[in-house]
Amino acid sequence: MKTSRRRSREFALQGLYQWQLSGAEPAAIARQLAEAKGFDKVDPEYFKALIEGAVAAAPALEREIAPLLDREYSRLSPVERGILLLGAYELAHRPEVPYRAVINEAVELAKSYGGTGGHKYVNGVLDKLAARLRAAEKQ
Repeated sequence: MKTSRRRSREFALQGLYQWQLSGAEPAAIARQLAEAKGFDKVDPEYFKALIEGAVAAAPALEREIAPLLDREYSRLSPVERGILLLGAYELAHRPEVPYRAVINEAVELAKSYGGTGGHKYVNGVLDKLAARLRAAEKQ
């Protein structure tokens, strides 16, 4: 069974995908997604925090993610970039969510929406990022 937080992450990923392709304001995307089927099962405050927070922090998060990649950040698919942005945002800005939960949720998103084997890539990148951003928790 999907939790309201998992559904929030799924909708936030859709929003980040739209944002990357259209450049629309996160608040406008969030309003549009709030009308979508299934949104009633989302934690609306968490969803809003994820999409607005990840977009606002995107330049800083990209700088954190880029050195951990085996290719340029811009060469990742929009889905992988969205998942990594979400995961990085949660690692950096949501310390109440255990790092293992953040990584697990990102891997599940990659399995559902990413390319073949993308979940392994996401897992590896976020594991390295967690070692930097959550060093004390990871020990």
